[in-house]
Amino acid sequence: MAERVLVIGSGGREHALAWKLAQSPHVKHVFVAPGNAGTADNGKISNSAVLVSNHTIVTQFCKDHNIGLVLVGPEALLAAGIADDLRAAGVRCLGPCARAAQLASHSSSSRAFLQRHGLPTARWRAFSSPQEACRFITSTDFPARVVRARGPAARREVTIAASKEEACRAVQEILQDRMFGEMVVIEELLQGEELSCSCFTDGVTVASLPPAQPHKRLQDGERGPSTAGMGAYCPVPQVPEALLEQIRGSILQHIVESLRQEGAAYVGVLQTGLMLTEEGVKILNFKCQFGDPQCQVILPLLKNDFYEVIQATIDGKLSSCMPAWSENRTAVCVVMASPGYPGDSEKGMEVTGLLQAQQLGLQVFHGGTALKDGRVVTSGGRVLSVTAVRQDLLEAVGEANRGVATIHFQGATFRRDIGHRGLRLLQQPLALVYKDRPVAAGTSGVWSHLPQTSALRGTRAGGRSEGGGFAAFFDLKASGYEDPILVSQTKGLGPKLQVAQVCKRHDTIGQDLVALCVNDLLAQGAEPLFFLTHLTCGKLDTEVLETIKEGIAEACRSAGCAFLGAEVTEAAAPCPPGRCDLAGFAVGAVERGQRPPGLRRAEEGDALLGLGCASIPGCAFGVVRRILLTSSLHCSSPAPGTCGGTTLGDVLLTPGKMFSPALLPVLRSGHVKGFAPTAEGLLGGISRLLPEHLSAILDALSWKMPEIFGWLYKEGNLSAEEMAQTFPCGLGAVLVVQKELAQHVLQDIQRQQEAWLVGKVVAPCHTGSHVEVENLAEALQLSCPQQPPGDSAAESPGRRKVKVAVLVSGAGRALPALIGSARERGSSARLVLLISNRPGVPELRCAARAGIPTRVIDHKLYGSRSEFDSTIDRVLEEFSVELICLSGFSRVLSGPFLRKWKGKILNASPSLFPLTKDGNAHQEPLESGFKVAGCTVHFVLGQSSGSLPEEPQRGSAAAGVGQQSRGAAGEIQRGHGAAPGLEPLWSQAGRAGGAPLERRSSRESSEPLPGPEGAPGELQRDNCQGLQGQEPGNGSQCQRAGLDGLLGIRNCSLAGWAGPGTGCPEQLWLPLHPWQCPRPGWTLGLEQPGAVGGVPAMAGVALGGL
Repeated sequence: MAERVLVIGSGGREHALAWKLAQSPHVKHVFVAPGNAGTADNGKISNSAVLVSNHTIVTQFCKDHNIGLVLVGPEALLAAGIADDLRAAGVRCLGPCARAAQLASHSSSSRAFLQRHGLPTARWRAFSSPQEACRFITSTDFPARVVRARGPAARREVTIAASKEEACRAVQEILQDRMFGEMVVIEELLQGEELSCSCFTDGVTVASLPPAQPHKRLQDGERGPSTAGMGAYCPVPQVPEALLEQIRGSILQHIVESLRQEGAAYVGVLQTGLMLTEEGVKILNFKCQFGDPQCQVILPLLKNDFYEVIQATIDGKLSSCMPAWSENRTAVCVVMASPGYPGDSEKGMEVTGLLQAQQLGLQVFHGGTALKDGRVVTSGGRVLSVTAVRQDLLEAVGEANRGVATIHFQGATFRRDIGHRGLRLLQQPLALVYKDRPVAAGTSGVWSHLPQTSALRGTRAGGRSEGGGFAAFFDLKASGYEDPILVSQTKGLGPKLQVAQVCKRHDTIGQDLVALCVNDLLAQGAEPLFFLTHLTCGKLDTEVLETIKEGIAEACRSAGCAFLGAEVTEAAAPCPPGRCDLAGFAVGAVERGQRPPGLRRAEEGDALLGLGCASIPGCAFGVVRRILLTSSLHCSSPAPGTCGGTTLGDVLLTPGKMFSPALLPVLRSGHVKGFAPTAEGLLGGISRLLPEHLSAILDALSWKMPEIFGWLYKEGNLSAEEMAQTFPCGLGAVLVVQKELAQHVLQDIQRQQEAWLVGKVVAPCHTGSHVEVENLAEALQLSCPQQPPGDSAAESPGRRKVKVAVLVSGAGRALPALIGSARERGSSARLVLLISNRPGVPELRCAARAGIPTRVIDHKLYGSRSEFDSTIDRVLEEFSVELICLSGFSRVLSGPFLRKWKGKILNASPSLFPLTKDGNAHQEPLESGFKVAGCTVHFVLGQSSGSLPEEPQRGSAAAGVGQQSRGAAGEIQRGHGAAPGLEPLWSQAGRAGGAPLERRSSRESSEPLPGPEGAPGELQRDNCQGLQGQEPGNGSQCQRAGLDGLLGIRNCSLAGWAGPGTGCPEQLWLPLHPWQCPRPGWTLGLEQPGAVGGVPAMAGVALGGL
């Protein structure tokens, strides 16, 4: 017997519930209370005016109308106990009891529940006092920027603040006069990708629903205020089954079982909002019913009878009637909202075009609508949900947008990028990230807003080819454009194509060609619509042709444009067989009101943002080919910096990045003044952004320089200026942004890809150059691979590298030298970690560019020195560190820490100690004419009762170790066994003028000692008694072998006398002229000796040959 069903609510979710129930033969009629214009007299569906806030009236209505089933939409009614009251009156209802429904209605209750049962979530606290809440926001060391209102009067679901100041303003607004809430819950802002995972549950069995991804922000590109949802798509493509199973068991099943243990059996639909973070999956929130708009994309995919699944859930027999879902079908929903949403929105505006949208095969679910004089008018914030169900995501996205374009009401607000993240996942599935840790894997760098489109097997909405010819149609209106301006671009690959032919690699050149075209379209603010290509070859190779076409097709999918076709021409002789030329042609569109404002808006002080890209553009391959010819290398040689596997040809043919879909929302936000790709070279690309009266300054150390550019710089013997003119040097494009908005725009871009703040717009440079790139030579040297291609045999395959951590405070200058030395052939050191006790120091950027993991352990956040040291110790253990190097580290390490790491802590300092007690380390050498430059490296040991050397001069790098240099913490380790594989350590320095090597001792004078084989000069002994105020003791035990390969001197820049080091009885002096001993393992020498006041200087000590 068919039954009557009551659905309580008035939104798009309730319309979808009624629509799906009406399809069941078991359902005679569906009442919706209060309903909307879409549920008013629509076949088996009609509205009811029953007062849903009064449970007694609702119960009586159900009895009077013989209602056999009730579905409750609003979570507030479930939390108020309506399901309990209906069931107590004998009315069947799908929904949890009031106690279980607290998960959705009370943020603090749900957070406390998660903590009790060990479920992962953000850190949080609840407050009723705005002053206490703001103190908490400003004092936490994590981004406490999510503000949720709690209480009967709460009007907003959540505020995600851009700053702590904005979060405090949201608290004040919510708690002011208690109008918008009685309490606020402050939560940590989690970074990652959001996913909605829901299930049916009868209290024991959990039946998962396909995952959906909602789009919460109001505007394209995840900008604007947070809303209840502006659209969604389902399922999320390529989410691995292992991840879904982990979520089902470890989260959904865990929640249901925990509720049952607490005596609140959960029966109904449970939806969890999840964030996929680098630390793993964390729970954002709950809903004790389908979400809106998730419901509008999940229910259209249900194959079972919805009514039967509900009845099995209520009866505790869900295991016998598990829901089944459509395969190879995707649903996309785009929400259309009233102007002013999510705030107060206008009402009473007529809605037209609904019939036309339905004729397209779309389902339009009503939310904030009403009937007035037979016309549909707006009556709320989110007015309509336009849902398309198609065979693939691309087609569903296009059809949903097409439906939105047919519907009109004044001021309609909607997004055009719903589903674009999912399109990106079709190329980069989550399975690649989660293969090792299905739940706890990070997602940064995998999810982005890059849309794709089908090519060859289907095109973007609006594009179609007819009659089998090369010509094709493109319907701009079907793509959602109203008043578009077309933009076109054509490009070729040039010499890069010839290198690809030599390497017999044709799979990447398609993406290169498409990227060149669509990135130039983006510079005009245009979205790519379609792409065509022309191939000319000497003799047609079908396999090569298909590879190129497939590469172009994949690239078009990533770029979000249609690939309409390829024309192939076989050239006549004398074109040699296999030789080909490739050109591409792209057309894009931009709405007339969204055109970029032009270069005139760039002003002095504006910031320059750079987008990372390791590709070499085709126009630079003339220089690349010349370098290959002169170096006698070939494309199959091992790639720079590798020991095999990846070839030089693979690296050279790295395809360019397509920035178009990811950056369009940012460019159209009005915050960006200019955008230019750098395919013409770094200088040429940036020059396109600047008016004639302005210049630009970039800092090459501010972005990550790919190794291939360092290799080209060194192998080609090019100047820094030549590199900047020819190559993009790691930046695929540059944007001009107002200084005050730079960090905001940068954060938006960094959610999609690597990006940095790289420079600024200035008045004309004093050099006369339009663009000046500072520190480019240094950045290229740092990125230069130390092991040349084809020389992988230089490394001993069985040689173990010591894992080294560097501790810094921002005062040292030795890190680049340490990195460079560790990269040298024969080095036994591997830098695995950099720890800074201060945030934002330059060493953090330097290490990040070199690919070294970094950690900031701020000493100000710890109550004691031992607590600070124990945190450092835990991190060192995490990275299996074997040796610690202090480089300008300004904190005093505790005794327990020094004892644990005894013999495993090195300190490097410039040895700026006075000749006599209370002397001046800078003036005395100048007055005496004593010219020596160098450094001291010693082991830092525990406390000793020996005499104390003088504290180093303030401002020297030696002062960086503070009190450690005063006590026996500055004592030299004599003898063996300090650290695995290490010899006793010496200090070293350089004497001006290429003087012979000397070792100074108090007991012997002028006795020649043999120097290392091939060293210029002999070791000499001389008297230095009194310099330390102590006898050197058994200094003869300091063997020269202790220096074998341990130290390398770099980057001379600090003036001063390099006398005997702290507690060091003997000193080894090195000549200033660059040299390198042929003895195996020796890597000593000064590469850049400088002079300040006639005193040669050095600033860095590099670890080499540990």
